[in-house]
Amino acid sequence: MGFMYNGIHSKNMKLKARLTSWQASPPLRNSYEIVPGKVGIADFGCDSSERYIKVSCNIYPQRTFENLVKVLDDISAWLNPMEGLKQLVLDDVPDRFFLARLNTEIDCERILSSAGSFELTFICPNPNGYAITDEQFTFSTTGSHELVRNIGNINSYPIYQLKGNIDSSSSSFVTITTNGEELKLIGRLASNEILVIDSLLLTAKVTDLNGNTLRNGLPILDELNFPILNKGSNEIIINTNNATFSELNILANSCWR
Repeated sequence: MGFMYNGIHSKNMKLKARLTSWQASPPLRNSYEIVPGKVGIADFGCDSSERYIKVSCNIYPQRTFENLVKVLDDISAWLNPMEGLKQLVLDDVPDRFFLARLNTEIDCERILSSAGSFELTFICPNPNGYAITDEQFTFSTTGSHELVRNIGNINSYPIYQLKGNIDSSSSSFVTITTNGEELKLIGRLASNEILVIDSLLLTAKVTDLNGNTLRNGLPILDELNFPILNKGSNEIIINTNNATFSELNILANSCWR
């Protein structure tokens, strides 16, 4: 077993790796407050904190200590945390990836003169795991549609890609209502452009048909009401007013807590 980090598998770095533990859910960040005159505490809910993933590693004998150091040099460069978050995929959980970086030093214990072992601890500031092969949905007509998410175990923050034609008049708009929450799109959108709305990053942009960014898309959103998809069934309602709707493509961004 092993893991893939930044597109490179641990076996290609001469590592034998295995999970030593698994967090079934990330740590909680609780919000409590003491209220004078009230028994106990006031509970203002909780949120997920960062996730830590620990991997135990071994380097097989490399004939000489010099060769062992060379392998460790390559591993140190591969896992350099200064390069930021990279995709981490564990062989034991191959359907999802985490955005992670190394959180501690690599401190190798020499087992033999040319072999060693150490433990890696990765930190995932976003504790959720995201689907490697995700669900996508495409709607090409207005009206009510059902969208059913089967991957993941929590609500997801999808990416919406809208094609259509909206002019700059106040009477021209498209509305997308996701599970009762309406997103109204106003402003200018040409038929050869795509409005990309990313609910996870809370951003929007307008691209050409090849995906090249043309401009900021946030001014097209009447309100910053980013859609959220439930696990299971979702209702999507698309309506227009003095505008043309061509297609809505939805990338679910399915995830696990």
